[in-house]
Amino acid sequence: MGGQPVSPGTTTAADGGGRSGFVSIIIPTYGEAENLPLLVPRICQAGAAAARELEIVVVDDNSPDATRQVCDQLAREFPLRLHVREHERGLSSAVLAGLRMARGDLLVVMDADLSHPPEKIGELVAALQNPGVDFVIGSRYVAGAETDEGWGRFRWLNSRAATWLARPLTSVRDPMAGFFALRRETYERSAPLDPIGYKIGLELLVKCGCRHVAEVPIRFADRVHGQSKLSLREQFNYLRHLKRLYEYRFRNWAYVPQFLLVGASGMVVDLLTFALLLPWLATGVARGGAIWVAMTWNFVLNRNLTFSYARHRAVLRQYVSFCGSCLLGAVVNWSVSVGLCASAQYFATRQLGAALLGVLAGTAFNYLLCRYFVFRGGRAAWLRSPGEPGG
Repeated sequence: MGGQPVSPGTTTAADGGGRSGFVSIIIPTYGEAENLPLLVPRICQAGAAAARELEIVVVDDNSPDATRQVCDQLAREFPLRLHVREHERGLSSAVLAGLRMARGDLLVVMDADLSHPPEKIGELVAALQNPGVDFVIGSRYVAGAETDEGWGRFRWLNSRAATWLARPLTSVRDPMAGFFALRRETYERSAPLDPIGYKIGLELLVKCGCRHVAEVPIRFADRVHGQSKLSLREQFNYLRHLKRLYEYRFRNWAYVPQFLLVGASGMVVDLLTFALLLPWLATGVARGGAIWVAMTWNFVLNRNLTFSYARHRAVLRQYVSFCGSCLLGAVVNWSVSVGLCASAQYFATRQLGAALLGVLAGTAFNYLLCRYFVFRGGRAAWLRSPGEPGG
């Protein structure tokens, strides 16, 4: 009932690569048995209209509905292969499995819920064959595109906010799209792929180094059958995915804003804790307790978020090292502030300016200690090449 699992980095075409001009349509599914009989004939009609030979690769996450039976029936009439994953879940990993199994040298990914118009496949493939274009998106946000009237303002705002968060990674108008096309050679030159959640298109855009992207306008429709897979958990996964991609693209610079945001949250925790302790304890004790709570807060967030690649190391040793780095950062802060006021006439009457420079110096010193001493450990796993050892 369709294709067999293929190991990463393996191709299935007889010549060891994709068949020239042959189009593979990859469709990840879970609970889409009602939509596939409507979608597959439209895909094949679009292929015939564009005079394209194609195959349809359905990768299903062991759906509890009749997906297997439906695909078995469709495969008798259409060029469809089904691969059922019984021990793995997730849209992005399903797409990657389909890309590995695909026989074509032109790869198209789309959803099964009929939100992506298969009639646009020919335009995506034609745009992909323009000189210099290495990625094509079926876009909701370029001139001529539309979204279904029932899409809703909340979903529109949610999509636009997600697009804005991805702006430092790519300038395309619709990087969240799940309807896209790329060449096999583009896919095969990618850095190690390890997406979280649904935004596999964004992962490929960044990890394949796509610089020349075309966007074809589409009409994005609401699903016909079944339920949307978007949830609060998937939105959280998107933020985790963005963190990985920022760290891949910007390397060390990606850790700086995270470290600063954690520090800013620590200031809030410090002040709130001080206000809560002050009625019960002496001022000095309350101040010391608030600093310790804020320091612990910063440690937990930095260990689990900012420098999460190092969270497998001994926590007590890291905690003691972190407290020591904070103390050294405070010494640098104090030394710079007091030193400027004592040695520079300009700062003798501008103590706040000296204090600000002290804060900046102390923060920079503390960051460097955290990055290269407290939470040392090299690059995150998804930044390393296959086989490269960890730090």
